[in-house]
Amino acid sequence: MRIRFYHARIMTMEENVPLFWGEIHICGDRIERILRDDKNAEISAAGAGSNGRWDLEIDCRGNLLMPGFKNAHTHSPMTFLRSYADDLPLQEWLSQKVFPIEAKLDEECIYAFGRLAILEYLSSGITSIFDMYIMPDVMAKVCMDSGMRCVLVSGLNDFTSSLRKQEEEFLKWNQESPLISYRMGCHAQYTTSEELLKGLAKLASKYQAPVYLHLSETQKEVEDCLGKTGKTPVKYLDDLGLFQYGGGGYHCIYLTEEEFDIFERRGMSAVTNPSSNLKLASGIAPMAEFLKRKINTAIGTDGAASNNCLDMFREMFLVTGLSKIRERDAACMDAGEVLKMATIGGAKAMGLPDADILASGKLADLIMIDLSQPNMQPIHNIPKNLVYSGSKANVKMTMIGGRILYMDGRYDIGRDPEEIYEICAKQLARLFQ
Repeated sequence: MRIRFYHARIMTMEENVPLFWGEIHICGDRIERILRDDKNAEISAAGAGSNGRWDLEIDCRGNLLMPGFKNAHTHSPMTFLRSYADDLPLQEWLSQKVFPIEAKLDEECIYAFGRLAILEYLSSGITSIFDMYIMPDVMAKVCMDSGMRCVLVSGLNDFTSSLRKQEEEFLKWNQESPLISYRMGCHAQYTTSEELLKGLAKLASKYQAPVYLHLSETQKEVEDCLGKTGKTPVKYLDDLGLFQYGGGGYHCIYLTEEEFDIFERRGMSAVTNPSSNLKLASGIAPMAEFLKRKINTAIGTDGAASNNCLDMFREMFLVTGLSKIRERDAACMDAGEVLKMATIGGAKAMGLPDADILASGKLADLIMIDLSQPNMQPIHNIPKNLVYSGSKANVKMTMIGGRILYMDGRYDIGRDPEEIYEICAKQLARLFQ
């Protein structure tokens, strides 16, 4: 399909490329070309070499086109636990509320509540997700059926999955669909035996693959690891060989100087999840230090059980706001840097080099932001407006792989929202009966 967007403000997120007026041409799942028009005059389709043949032309009316957000850490099907087990400490929340009900899940539940999450991602301008949950094959089907780009990561632990299963998934999902890729990982060091961790390190070495997991999320996790191994979590896992080919951690709140050095040396990514960390009273991640050391940083929502809202605008504001409080420095976290985390940084952490910026040949994963709403006016600085005053209500369109999946409140993912809500309600009744 050939699509033309014109009369648009365009923010490519390329380094040192300021926002400009122009149009974007889509061919299939890729960006064919981006045309610049600083005078804000309509560029004719014929002049662009297309002879006026378009399947769809969209007048952006001065609204913003930019790369979609990358949700670099989430547990999509956990929408079934939204507002079910709130206001509890992390370990009690996990052991007494989350794990027991998760044991009842089946493929129908995973599929239904994964679909529910997709609706929320699209309306938040999210075009890629880094998803860790049980039954990754089911979540892959959800994303393929919906058109969502997904990087699966294994949640291997002492109770779920196996090294054999992870290898099978790795080989399958890195070649099955252009929408799906797969990264090796495990849930966390505190849920995974040393024997399994060593096996994972060998598997990662075999394929020269990066490894990802929940990492240094709470003080208790760090203290328990020190008591058990004599080492902090990042040091312990690195000594086991897990990060030989890079990877990353989710949360990354309590790190030592030695652990920051490991992140630098191994080329790892730190994915922060501020809403979840606040709600579970886990702490505030040292994002300013990661930036200072030029360690790649990204943003995730975490799951709806601990967040409870899969909204990248809220996460972006909290990244900068919490960093300023933590460092007691209002200049330590510029909004522009946060916007990079939510787009370019997420793409790098997820291994999606063709989805980081808007440019010819890149994947057509882009969003349109409605600048005509009151919270976007006046237009002094669009990046700062997005981070400091933007909301999901400003997302006018979400396109993934050249397909418009969400526009003006309407979804095109194979099922209407009302059908999805009804199916989820039936599954929930069955699950909690």
